[in-house]
Parts: sequence; C-alpha cells; structure tokens
Amino acid sequence: MANELLRIENLNAWYGESHVLHGVNLGVNEGEVVSVLGRNGAGRTTTMRAIMGLTGARTGSIRIRGQEAIKLPPHRIARLGIGYCPEERGIFASLSAEENLMLPPAIAAGGMTVPEIYDMFPNLKERAASPGTRLSGGEQQMLAVARILRTGARLLLLDEISEGLAPVIVQKLAEMIRALKAKGYTVVLVEQNFRFAAPLADRFYVMEHGKIVKEFAQHQLADNMGMLQEYLGV
Repeated sequence: MANELLRIENLNAWYGESHVLHGVNLGVNEGEVVSVLGRNGAGRTTTMRAIMGLTGARTGSIRIRGQEAIKLPPHRIARLGIGYCPEERGIFASLSAEENLMLPPAIAAGGMTVPEIYDMFPNLKERAASPGTRLSGGEQQMLAVARILRTGARLLLLDEISEGLAPVIVQKLAEMIRALKAKGYTVVLVEQNFRFAAPLADRFYVMEHGKIVKEFAQHQLADNMGMLQEYLGV
C-alpha cells in the first residue's frame, strides 16, 4: 500500500459565496478502502465533488497518481481513472438496467465486462430488461456502482451507498466492496452508517465543519470509539 493514489492538500471549496471546505488534507493509497465519516453538513460529499471538479471555486492541491488535477474540468479528471457514484444515483428511468449499464464511456483499459458485472451483481442480470423505475432502491444502487466498474476506473468514490437500504442489501454491498478490494480497486467511502463502514475500511478520516479533525487506522478503531461517539453519535 506504499503507492499513494490520491493526495489532497489544503483543499478549499465554495458553492457560490458559501465557503464549505476549509483546508482539507487527506491521502489514499492504492488498494485501500478509506472511509470519510461525519455528520450531515460536515463536508464529506463536497470533498468528493471537489475531487471531481463539481463544486464552484476550488483552491489547494488534488494530485491523482502524482498529477495535479485542481484546475482540470470534470471529464479530464474522470479520465485519470476515477469513478464517482453520487448519493442520488442518477439512474435513467426510461432506460433498461442494461442500457443504463452500457451508457458511460470507457475512460481507461481494464473495465469489467458485462458478464463479470453480472457475476458480481446477479440481481442486475435478472433485471437487465427492466426499466430504471422498476428497480428497487438496492438494485438502483448496485446499478449505479456497476456503471462505473465498466469504465475502467480504479479509484471509486462511493457516496452514502448504504443509505436507506434494507440490511440484506447493505450486506451485499459490503461483500461487493470486499470483492473490489481483492481485485485491487481503491475505494473511498463517504458514510454516515458507521456500522457499515467500520469493518470495511483500512483507514478512517473524520470530518467536522469542512475540515479533517481525525485520522486513524483500522487497528486503532477501538481506541477511537469515544471520539467517534462525540463526533458521530455512534
């Protein structure tokens, strides 16, 4: 895990006049699962959007495999090998599940084939011809993740993928993340659901008021439960 895939330094971001991120610093190593924890409004989603160039003004540094990306437009950032799965999922209701799956372009070599995706998500194979509106929330979430796996992205930014889903679906998503890690993918999880993120992540960052207030590793989790109770109410 010595190869650093993502390095953010002194990242500030705005939506119009609203200054949301105040000097965020974090790093993600290749092959890691990293979880960004915090309450609603802490700045977690804005951090993911800022990485992709989807906020307003940004200052600071975002390096992806050593390449500075702070001034790049979103389509150029994606082609550095990043896939972003937003909280709202963005499923096209009038298209079938398979048409949704085929929609994104390839941004790098090595994307998963459709049969490989159906092996990982058997539900999607069963619902391949179903329109997006007919998919359950869990199936929509699986589809949203599956779409970016086709593109060849190796760094996955997953925003609140467990939110509002039944426990059995959340368990399937946890299995998916473990399988992706085993395949060498790098995953950044934005989560309020601490119990979902806790067993999956190699390292944790805690955000509050647009800043990183704590970083710790999986083996330090027990020692940080008091701090997590304070910041997250877990």
